[in-house]
Amino acid sequence: MPALLPAVAYSVNVEHADADEQATIAELVKVFTGMAQVVAEHEGRAHRAVHAKGHALLRGRFRVLDGLSPELSHGLFAAPGEYDALVRLSSPPAEQLPDTVSTPRAMAVKILHVPGARVEGGDEQHSQDFLMVNGPAFNTPGISGFLRSAKLLAATTERMPRTKQLLSATLRGTEAALEAVGGQSGTLKALGGEPQHHPLGETFFTQVPFRYGAYIAKFSWVPVSPALKALTGEPLESAPDTQREAVAAFFAQPGAVAEWELRVQLCRDLEKMPIEDASVVWPEELSPYLPVGRLLVEAQASWSADAESSEDQLAFAPWHALAAHRPLGNLNRARRVVMAASREFRSTFNRCPIHEPT
Repeated sequence: MPALLPAVAYSVNVEHADADEQATIAELVKVFTGMAQVVAEHEGRAHRAVHAKGHALLRGRFRVLDGLSPELSHGLFAAPGEYDALVRLSSPPAEQLPDTVSTPRAMAVKILHVPGARVEGGDEQHSQDFLMVNGPAFNTPGISGFLRSAKLLAATTERMPRTKQLLSATLRGTEAALEAVGGQSGTLKALGGEPQHHPLGETFFTQVPFRYGAYIAKFSWVPVSPALKALTGEPLESAPDTQREAVAAFFAQPGAVAEWELRVQLCRDLEKMPIEDASVVWPEELSPYLPVGRLLVEAQASWSADAESSEDQLAFAPWHALAAHRPLGNLNRARRVVMAASREFRSTFNRCPIHEPT
C-alpha cells in the first residue's frame, strides 16, 4: 500500500459560509418545525422533525481501542477507556410511516459520561453523540439543495400514505436495477427506494466532517460480529414495522451479541475531500477508514411499551460533542439550529422536558 499523505491540520479557515447561509438556515427552521407541527396536530404527539420513527432503543458499552497511533489519539480517543452508550435505530422522515415506505436507515449513538472540554455554547455537558445513516454521502452538496428537498418533503407530510407505499415499491425496484449494474441513487433511496434490508447488517456514515483534535475526519460504524455480518444485505419482508420486529427478534435471542467497529477517515486533501460539499464521497484510496473503537450491544428488549415515552426524554445531536470533535461544514451548522428548534417544539408540545440520561 502506498504511503498516505499527512492528515490536513484543522484551522478555522477550513470552513467557508455563504453570504445567504443564515437566511437559508432560518428557512430550514420554518420548514422542519412546520412539518413537526403538522405531524403533532395529526397524531396528537410531537416527534423528531427528522428520523421520527424509532426501531430500537438499546443500551451498550463503547470501548476506545488500545494502542492507537499518535495520528488517531485525539479527543475521545486520546486514551483507552470504556463508556456506557445508548443506541437508537430509526428512519426518516418526520412521520411515523409504515416500513412499506422504505427510506434510509439511521443509527445514533450517545456515549455517556465523557470527560473533556465541550463545544462552545452547548446545552449538554456529558455525552459524545454520533449520528449516522447508511450511505457515505449526502444527496445534496449543501443546505440550499437540502432546503429544496425539505420543502418537497413538507408538501407531502401526513398526506397520501397509500401513494407513498406504491411509490416506494416502484422506487425500490428501480434502485435494485441501478445497483445490479453498479450504480446507486441517494435521491431514489431518500424518496422511498431504500432496499428493504435488515438494519443491523448496514454500515453507517456521518456523511459530514468533524474535528478530530488537530485534524478533520468523518466517522463510520461497521458491523464486525459474525451475527451482524450475516445480516448484511439480508432482505426483510415488506411489512408496517418490519425493522422494529427484526431488531427485536435478533436481541431476544439468548446470548445475542452485536458488535460494531467505529472507524475514522482523516481528511488528507481538502480539494478531493471537501468540508462544505457533503455530496462528495471522500476517496478511500487517499484515506482509508481506520478503527478506533468498538460498540458492544448484548441481548435485551430492544423496544418496549414505554420506549416511545423514553424517546421523548432523549435527544441525539451532533453538537452534543467534545470541542475536539466539533461538527464542521454548512450542513452541521444548520443542524445545530434546526435540531435545537425541533427539540424545543417537541418538548413543549409533549410537555416532556428533554434531558440527558444520568
